[in-house]
Amino acid sequence: MAISAADVKILRQRTSVGMLACKNALEEANGDMEAAIELLRKRGEMKAASKADRTTAEGAIAISGKAIVKLLCETDFVARNEGFVALVEEIAAKANAEGAEAAKAYFESIKTDKMQEIGENLILEQVEVISEGSVVSGYVHSNRKVAAMIGLDGSDEEHARDAAMHATAMAPLVATPEEVDPALIEKEKEIAKAELLEAGKPENIIENILVGKIKKFCAERALTSQAFVKNPEQTVGEYLGANVVAYVRVEV
Repeated sequence: MAISAADVKILRQRTSVGMLACKNALEEANGDMEAAIELLRKRGEMKAASKADRTTAEGAIAISGKAIVKLLCETDFVARNEGFVALVEEIAAKANAEGAEAAKAYFESIKTDKMQEIGENLILEQVEVISEGSVVSGYVHSNRKVAAMIGLDGSDEEHARDAAMHATAMAPLVATPEEVDPALIEKEKEIAKAELLEAGKPENIIENILVGKIKKFCAERALTSQAFVKNPEQTVGEYLGANVVAYVRVEV
């Protein structure tokens, strides 16, 4: 039978379960509200929904091929659990093989069961698949709390992985200095100008000083212009010898 949107909304209000799950339950129960609630209870949907508002401040990151995934949970104890880590890696493998949307859909299909099994709220906060670059590699820190992926238009996976490892440690905001947010630059200009005026610098030379300061500000926040952690005598860009065409850094 056809299920009205109004009935789905009522069931949603009564159970806090997702709209799709409510619609499916009503369809199976032939529109019987109480029977639909019983179905949701049997499936554990209502228990999972009761966990859904709980804070997810912990989690883990996984990389598979060209995909990077961040899955959040409530406690560090669960984040370090082998089963949870295996779940993150499974979702990452799904994203690499079938794409980000397929991975998200897969997670939604198993979310209720996994929340029941693990006993905590779970949120798939980030799924990204790098499509740019002939060479793609990434690095996940041993604590699984921070990771990065790099796409290059040349070079090799070892260089890309080294750059990703650098990024996890030095946290560049963007790949190149040209990509730094103009709003962030303007804010930094305001601060630097105020400091220069406070220091008594003549206004006629402040603009020239600001050019150098902003250039340094952008260089320090971009991957390619940062001093490479393995060899501070060269920049990451010089080490790579190729253009960074994709850059993703993820942190829990």
